[in-house]
Amino acid sequence: MAIIQSVNVQRNNDRVALVQYSSEPSVNFYLNSYQTYETVAEALQNVQHKGGRERNTGKAIHFVKDNVFTVSSGSRHHMAVPQVLVLITGGRSSDDFRNAVANLKAMGVIVFVLGTEKADVLEIQSISYKPEYAMMATDPRELSGIDSVHYLTSQFAFNLIYIFAVIVTLCTLTASFKHILSSQIDVLFLLDGSDDSRKMFEDIKDFVKYILPEFNIGPNKDQVAVVQFSNTTQTEFDFNKYSTLDDIERAVAALKHKRGYPHYIGQALQYVKDNIFTTESGSRIDEGIPQLLILIYGGRSQDDIRTPVKMLKETGVISIAIGTSDADTIELQTIAHEPKYALSIDDYEEIAGVRQQLLFLMNAHSVQPVAPKKDIGKTSD
Repeated sequence: MAIIQSVNVQRNNDRVALVQYSSEPSVNFYLNSYQTYETVAEALQNVQHKGGRERNTGKAIHFVKDNVFTVSSGSRHHMAVPQVLVLITGGRSSDDFRNAVANLKAMGVIVFVLGTEKADVLEIQSISYKPEYAMMATDPRELSGIDSVHYLTSQFAFNLIYIFAVIVTLCTLTASFKHILSSQIDVLFLLDGSDDSRKMFEDIKDFVKYILPEFNIGPNKDQVAVVQFSNTTQTEFDFNKYSTLDDIERAVAALKHKRGYPHYIGQALQYVKDNIFTTESGSRIDEGIPQLLILIYGGRSQDDIRTPVKMLKETGVISIAIGTSDADTIELQTIAHEPKYALSIDDYEEIAGVRQQLLFLMNAHSVQPVAPKKDIGKTSD
């Protein structure tokens, strides 16, 4: 009940669902079942204990992914509304939960786990979104807060406060992100088109299409450009080309994999600085409109990145770098605006899982207008 009080339950604000599980999961109510705090609180008061001997946590996590975090059940995941799962468990799972957890995290669901004294610490840390999102209650009574003095002074209470703070932050993310983007922004997607990405290029395209609706694309609003690179760099379309979301989505869907080996990231960064983040290509950098670069690649660059990275940063471009597991971590962090703007994935199939993190970063930076571009000359051959 205390967690429910920390969110703003309304039709167009926060939504709450409840699932119980033992050997089988069952839904008490969905995300679209109730639209006010009062009705949710009443439903919680009427919940009856499910019962059952086995604790199939893996099956339960798989169930909520397929049956609760869905549009038909009231989830707004497709609208980039943050998705939070708070799992409360009293012991070790009777089944394998690893695949279910991986699939849920790939959706971008933020998972908190509250475990009582019989819960396995390593297990709840594996399930949670981050290890620090896994918390233990040494006494199950701490969950209820009946002993108010003990409750308020217990470490578990501080853990609950931490959860409340994160949940409230998550619940306000979308509104603040839309507010930020309401001002105008120029976004360039720089995509790995090398031979290494050939098999997964469709996943890269899907990720770009997945992100595009978050921007307010239109004349005098947000603008998008796309560039591919490998051993050479080519413009797919610049900021001048399209002014509607539908046109950009069609253009991204029609992208053909560039191919080429090896990949020169330094050359590609220099190219976008000289040819895309320019007035001629539709960039509004001279007007102080924020400029955002989202780089997606795998492997290590075969050329020097330091000079073009430095020049892009001096120009005021904010870079977010998304690299696969074979990308060099130091290189990734060097390219990114700050080290925390460097995101890692095991392979391109998992790229959808960083969507939520990407939105966090754009929100956290608050994308302030950049200073008018310095007169930094182009490099010559």
